[in-house]
Amino acid sequence: MRLEDNLAKILIPSDRLQARIYELGAQVSRDYGDLRPLLVCVLKGGVMFLSDLSRAMNIPHELDFMAISSYGGKRVESSGVVRIILDLTSNIENRHVLVVEDIVDTGHTLNYMVDILNTRNPASLKICALLNKPARRDKDIQLDYVGFDIPNEFVVGYGLDFDELYRNLPYIGVLKPEMYS
Repeated sequence: MRLEDNLAKILIPSDRLQARIYELGAQVSRDYGDLRPLLVCVLKGGVMFLSDLSRAMNIPHELDFMAISSYGGKRVESSGVVRIILDLTSNIENRHVLVVEDIVDTGHTLNYMVDILNTRNPASLKICALLNKPARRDKDIQLDYVGFDIPNEFVVGYGLDFDELYRNLPYIGVLKPEMYS
């Protein structure tokens, strides 16, 4: 089975993806200057984006990881029940934190995460999302950096999965509806 055969189309090709991530890295570097931000990757989907964003930044920064889920299994819709699977190892008190997220959909998971992180008293807390799907938003979330606004389609690739597959695709593709319906 070739993963590409299950796609309806390529939404964001690899070259366009990488060019935009380079722009985001430069923008984050300018904005943070010498503040030495802590980039908090939301696992698992955000790991590809974090890796390339980190390489595109030209300032000192640190990395940490959280795994938070409201999906699970073959679900294509959030269950609405959010849980922490893996917490940070870093103390973020008085730190400049940049949450690095693959996609913001309804906003429930990210809203939950931001609420938790704010109780830990960071000096600042901003969000960098590779993909923003505003048509699905239920929660009002402030996104400080956005790679691409996308339509309400089920996307995979570049870290995003369906049933743990497709993460390794070097682009963002739209999954054929018959694959998940």
